[in-house]
Amino acid sequence: MNGTMYMIELKRVLRDPASLFFIVAIPAFMFIIFGSTMEWADLKVGNGNIAMSTMIAMSAYGAATATSSISGMAAVEKTQGWGRQLALTPMKQSTYVMVKTALSMTIAAMPIGLIYLLGFILKSEATGMTWLLSAVILLVGSMMFALYGLIFGLFFKSDTGASVSSGILVILAFLGNLFVPLSGVMLTIGKLTPLYGYAALARYPLYEGTGYDMNGNEVDEPLWQALLNFGVWTAIFAILCVYLVRKGTKRV
Repeated sequence: MNGTMYMIELKRVLRDPASLFFIVAIPAFMFIIFGSTMEWADLKVGNGNIAMSTMIAMSAYGAATATSSISGMAAVEKTQGWGRQLALTPMKQSTYVMVKTALSMTIAAMPIGLIYLLGFILKSEATGMTWLLSAVILLVGSMMFALYGLIFGLFFKSDTGASVSSGILVILAFLGNLFVPLSGVMLTIGKLTPLYGYAALARYPLYEGTGYDMNGNEVDEPLWQALLNFGVWTAIFAILCVYLVRKGTKRV
């Protein structure tokens, strides 16, 4: 990987406070409001408490927003001519991909790190292994949303793609059981959406297959269900990316 380009790209992202606000500050603020100030935050669930569950959910939203934003930006750069400029340099395409991947994971680690720090300071409680495993799953699993962001960047070929993908991501986060515990038909629908599987995997070390709806009733969240959801949506996003790349190449 090209360390110089990575630092340039990182500094460029850090110079955009508006994007960082939505990626880092908003999920952290939502955790403080819904994860540590509510009276039910201390209630014990699984290997921890409700505050821990909310912490993981908000981290999932922040990480997904981060990776989708970076990948969408990369797609726009390529379609607007930056790829041709890089082709004039000795840098390989694989190096460009590695830099963007490392950048995505770095930015995704920001909301996860901040929210986990706030959780540690405030009311989040869980076993040490739950803290570690959930953080690793969040960071690695967020790469699925790099594909998600790439789809919008390739389709719109402008900054509009990032705005649309961010807006849709808010809806997906609600349906994915991140903002409020769903139940009934809404939960059934939510289990078919991409953020559900990602968040359920991250919360599995806490719940170990048993979640809770908005009424406090236990809800089965088996590991196979989360894995299937994550795997199917990753495949769908990957196929759409390949299709859009080939479509763009044919036009050229």
